Amino acid sequence: MIQSKSAQRFKGSLAQQLAVQILSGVLPEGHVFPSEIQYADQIGISRSALREALRMLAAKGLVESWPKAGTRVAPRRQWSLLDPDLLAWQFESEPSLKFVRDLFELRMVVEPTAASFAAERRSDAQVVEMRTALAEMALHGLATEKGRFADQRFHMIMLEATQNDAMIALASSIMAAIAWTTIYKQRDRELPRDPIPDHRSLLDAIAARDVAGSRGAMTELVRLALADTEVSLRGGEGD
Repeated sequence: MIQSKSAQRFKGSLAQQLAVQILSGVLPEGHVFPSEIQYADQIGISRSALREALRMLAAKGLVESWPKAGTRVAPRRQWSLLDPDLLAWQFESEPSLKFVRDLFELRMVVEPTAASFAAERRSDAQVVEMRTALAEMALHGLATEKGRFADQRFHMIMLEATQNDAMIALASSIMAAIAWTTIYKQRDRELPRDPIPDHRSLLDAIAARDVAGSRGAMTELVRLALADTEVSLRGGEGD
C-alpha cells in the first residue's frame, strides 16, 4: 500500500529515472527525445528496453509520440499526477510547495466529507478495525513502515465506511499521498508533532456517529498535517 508493486518493480529502472527527470523539470515539457535507435545507443540499452520504458511513461501521460514528430515530454496537464507511482517519484524529485499544497487541497475537499459519510454509514466492525489500526500506529510510530501501513489502513477503512464507490476509487491516490508526505516530513528529523491524538479525535467522532464532529476532526487533521509538511519543505525555518 505504501508503494505500488509497479513502482517497486521499476525502482532504479530507466522508466523511473526518466519520470523523475520529467517531474523535476530536468526534461521540460516539449522536450523531444532522440530517435529510438540513436537514444538507445546513446544511453547504452536495447531498443526493446527503451520502448518499454517510454510505453510506461506514455501510459502515465508523461510522454506522447506522434508520427514523424517523434516522442516528446507531454504538457503537464496531461500527466497522471495522482498515479501512485508518479506520487512516489514526485517525492524523489523534491516536490514543490505548490505540488504538496495541491495534494492537501485535494485531501481537504475529499476527506472531511468522507469522514462525515463514514460517521453516518460505518459498521461496528469498521470502528473496531479503525481502533486496531490506531493502536498499531501508536505502538510502532510513523517512523516505521508498520506504523505508516497502520496509518493508511486507518484512512482506508474510513473511506470504505463511506459506502461511496467514487470516493473509494480515490483511495490508492489518497493513500499514496498520505504515505509519501509522512515519509517526507521526517526525512531529516523526527515528526514535529504527535498525530495520534488527531486520529483519535476523528475515530471517537465516527464511533459516536457525530457527523459534524467527524467533518471537523478530519479538517483539523489534514490542516495540521499540511502545516507539518510545510515545515519540512522549508527546512525547519521558523522553528
